[in-house]
Amino acid sequence: MANLRILKKEIDYRLEELVFDCDMAICFQPSKETEIFALMKEGVDLRNELYARASNPAEPHNRSLVRKHYAALRRDMVEAYDKLFDKLSEINK
Repeated sequence: MANLRILKKEIDYRLEELVFDCDMAICFQPSKETEIFALMKEGVDLRNELYARASNPAEPHNRSLVRKHYAALRRDMVEAYDKLFDKLSEINK
């Protein structure tokens, strides 16, 4: 991981994409607005959790553990946002 700031920007970018897609889904299916808002809230909660994990590595003085921590964080971020996008796809069927 090159920089903590870049990681946090990526977390925000993924949330922005989710929110944008949710807004578009609401425009095309206003009857499912409550389900989509719940998904947006889930995305914001995930963002807050990822920020907390990014700011607080388990062992900040051990470089090897810090790298593993951020690699796991990035992997978890990708998986979690993919699941949210899959849920949005299921709502839009």
